[in-house]
Amino acid sequence: MQTVVIVIHLMIVTVMIGAVLLQKSEGGGLGMGGGAGFMSSRGTANLLTRTTAILAVGFFLTSLFLSWYAGYDRKPSSIISQPGQTQPAGGSPIAPPTSGGILDSLKKADEQQQAPAPTGPQVPRSQ
Repeated sequence: MQTVVIVIHLMIVTVMIGAVLLQKSEGGGLGMGGGAGFMSSRGTANLLTRTTAILAVGFFLTSLFLSWYAGYDRKPSSIISQPGQTQPAGGSPIAPPTSGGILDSLKKADEQQQAPAPTGPQVPRSQ
């Protein structure tokens, strides 16, 4: 179903690009706006404007459907406890928190892995 909607979406996009490119320029943006060209009548301009509006609505609807369909079966997951998670390379595994949050458990794990800090300033020793 997603493939069908993507194909329809791409067809709408290509036709909308063509409809926009066929419209007459009214601002003279690049100096190519005036003159009696291929589609210069008022009726054709109204038809192209309506066609562009209808294609724009179709583009937005298919875009909304595709974004909804992409997140339809998505379930929230936790980054803390995932199956198959590897142990940290620093040695002992981190125990899951019994109270507090993740910050408390990380602080405890950091305290377990650190060596005791020196009590005062250290003087550099020469060799």
